[in-house]
Amino acid sequence: MAKVQTILTAKNTDHRLSPQQGIDFKERPAGQTADVELHPEEEYQRIVGFGGAFTEAAAYTLSRIDPSKRAEVIRRYFDPVEGLGYSMGRVHIHSCDFALGNYTYVEDGDTDLATFDIAHDRQWVLPLIKDAAVVRGGPLTLLASPWTPPAWMKTNGSMNHGGSLKPEYAGAWARYYTKFIEAYRGEGVPVWAVSVQNEPAAVQVWDSCVYSAEEERDFVKNHLGPALHGAGMADVKIIIWDHNRDIMVERASAVLSDPEAARYVWGTGIHWYGGEEFDKVAKVHELFPDKHLLFTEGCQEGGVRLGEWFTGERYGRNMIGDLNAWTEGYLDWNLVLDETGGPNHVNNLCDAPVIADTVTGEIHYNSSYYYIGHFSKYIKPGAVRIGLASAAAGVLSCAFRNPDGTIAIVLMNEGDEVRSFTLGLGEEVAECVLPPHSIATHVIAI
Repeated sequence: MAKVQTILTAKNTDHRLSPQQGIDFKERPAGQTADVELHPEEEYQRIVGFGGAFTEAAAYTLSRIDPSKRAEVIRRYFDPVEGLGYSMGRVHIHSCDFALGNYTYVEDGDTDLATFDIAHDRQWVLPLIKDAAVVRGGPLTLLASPWTPPAWMKTNGSMNHGGSLKPEYAGAWARYYTKFIEAYRGEGVPVWAVSVQNEPAAVQVWDSCVYSAEEERDFVKNHLGPALHGAGMADVKIIIWDHNRDIMVERASAVLSDPEAARYVWGTGIHWYGGEEFDKVAKVHELFPDKHLLFTEGCQEGGVRLGEWFTGERYGRNMIGDLNAWTEGYLDWNLVLDETGGPNHVNNLCDAPVIADTVTGEIHYNSSYYYIGHFSKYIKPGAVRIGLASAAAGVLSCAFRNPDGTIAIVLMNEGDEVRSFTLGLGEEVAECVLPPHSIATHVIAI
């Protein structure tokens, strides 16, 4: 019989990624169909990993608390055994809203990029990435994203409030990415992928830049792709869109339908603001099955929500929805924020799975931290999503086969009532119970 490790997080209990007595698989009665049936022979996408963003806000906040508490937070995210097993990260190319202010790596007007210098990142951001990699036990799969070109390269002369890249600076801006990658490599921090632009359809009061779909296509085709290849960085992936699901089909199609642009593109990045339209994620896979999908940002907006449960459920629901729609990895937004939900240089305060109170020194682990852990801790990089058929009302689910052959299935109940159902695997079946507002992971060794 299959042996099972069961882990539970449930509201109004002390269970937080807590080991339980494993569910018990027994021989299936003849002709019985389970409420949730696993089909390991059906294989879908391979998982890159899970992680969060190394923003200046996160790194600066951790620098302001006791070093032992900083080490605890890093361990509880990146340690494969003690923590959530994070293997990925995202970093902003110069400033974003969750930085202490606008900054770039070059002097104004330097089209040759002779003054390019990442000294700013050496204060807080790079030390955090390096410490996380040590705890992880190897390099992280790192995505680098720009929020805007330098002000002097833009039509509005500002890093904030949208604006667009001036055509005459497209070449210099493309080389800027290669200089960043080279500089990070020089620090012993490899960059796995770059996105073209964070949220290219949004004019924000913070660091932002607008690209039409055609402008993004042409920048990739004529500038960014050739610049990476010309610098010997063809191994660095390019991710387009990096914005919400609502118009991702149109945006991805505009770029990926052009063979010259598409040859440079690894895949499409998505955020969750503006709607949980998982069908659109699946549609992009259907249209471009040779390309990839990555969730690149999501958070709870509107400041800190200590102790709230709906925030964790939002993560669980979105992660299951996207993973079942061919998404290959999940990047949360800020790893850590302070007691205000910042710092943020335009006061765009948000929540994070970990809140570090810089006044009291206390570390708060929100429900979102534990919900994410039900995926990141047990679905390993290289895992493959497997088939799953569910008739269990009120139960969300997804399942994966890990590289070691174990099967990890995540089951979630957002309702106010207990959910009882059967789980079938081959010739065996098990009884499962999900308490109200809970999430469970079962790791099955066949």
